[in-house]
Amino acid sequence: MKRFFSSIALVGLALASFGALAQQPIVIKFSHVVAENTPKGKGALKFKELAEERTKGRVKVEVYPNSSLFKDGEEMEALQLGSVQMLAPSLAKFGPLGVRDFEVFDLPYIFDNVAELHKVTEGPVGAMLFKKLEGKGIVGLAYWDNGFKVMSANKPIHVPADYKGLKMRIQSSKVLGDQMKALGAIPQVMAFSEVYQALQTGVVDGTENPLSNFYTQKMQEVQKYLALTDHGYLGYAVIANKKFWDGLPADVRTTLTGAMKDATKFANDIAQKENDDALEAVRKSGKTQILTLTPAQKAEMKKVLVGVHKENESRVGKDVIAEVYKATGFKP
Repeated sequence: MKRFFSSIALVGLALASFGALAQQPIVIKFSHVVAENTPKGKGALKFKELAEERTKGRVKVEVYPNSSLFKDGEEMEALQLGSVQMLAPSLAKFGPLGVRDFEVFDLPYIFDNVAELHKVTEGPVGAMLFKKLEGKGIVGLAYWDNGFKVMSANKPIHVPADYKGLKMRIQSSKVLGDQMKALGAIPQVMAFSEVYQALQTGVVDGTENPLSNFYTQKMQEVQKYLALTDHGYLGYAVIANKKFWDGLPADVRTTLTGAMKDATKFANDIAQKENDDALEAVRKSGKTQILTLTPAQKAEMKKVLVGVHKENESRVGKDVIAEVYKATGFKP
């Protein structure tokens, strides 16, 4: 009888342990390379808040900003290996991964405004591009805006001739390399976390960024001029490890999809304001001179840079570029 009760106790203890294990939250490590007070940083925190609240603690989202978990060049491999479950890399990161179609977003002056952009990211072209990631073990969840990019350097930059010989930092993207070469500049591929020091020490002369990234990385301390070129778009794709995402309980996956949709609206709604605020903060710092291009100067920049579209047709895909033109009404 004593042995019988001991067995009952052991079974009860085992069930209790199993129950405790069953209650362990699903952990999502969400890594990104920018500051928390950027549109992407705030979007990641909003997703964490909504995901944890709506799953009632079944999911725990750990956000790692500022390259604190993985650097620019490491994070994609970490996702594919399952070392991290979620990322929000810039769209330029998918070209080096082998999905060059995404480099259509790097083409200079392909979007005139956010409304045109959203016709692509929220339409059939955006969905088609995400489908291409699945073969790499990645599932696309959302497109997040940062904004249109500006150029910065330690000399005035108004027209293409001003860029001749400047070493300009870019992300790893052949399209962005061709963009800088079209201006007569020397492209320098570099991890985002290394840019401030490279500017400070003169390893590079300038770079391109949306205003919120420029300001939150304190580049106004190491760049004398900032030209409001709005020449290109920087956005992100929120992605997940496909095996992890597909393995989630269906109800959890549905809840997280809803949380991501609402976090996306939040991130995209604040992106423009963040960039406007950053421009004002840079201006107030008095450390960087803001250069506003005249219509003639902007037309000269556009004329030189739109040639990069044709140059990259075979790389990005003529059909993909044509689909974007069709969606936005772009006339080359």
